[in-house]
Amino acid sequence: MTEKLKIEFAEGCFDNFNGTQEELAELLADIHQMVNDGTLMENSTPLSPEDEAEFIELMQKKLPRQ
Repeated sequence: MTEKLKIEFAEGCFDNFNGTQEELAELLADIHQMVNDGTLMENSTPLSPEDEAEFIELMQKKLPRQ
C-alpha cells in the first residue's frame, strides 16, 4: 500500500498571488494532482548539501506568522 502524502502550504504563501479565486483553486488542484500521480516527485531536483543545510537552518528559525 502506498502512503498518501499530505500537502501543507505555509500560511501566507499565496498572499501575493495575482489571480482570481478560481485560478488559485485550479493551481492548488494541479499541485494536488501532481503529488497524487507522482509527477511532482519525478520532476524534482535534489538539494545540494549546502542548500539542504540552509533550508534546515531556515526551518529551525521559522516563527509563527503574526
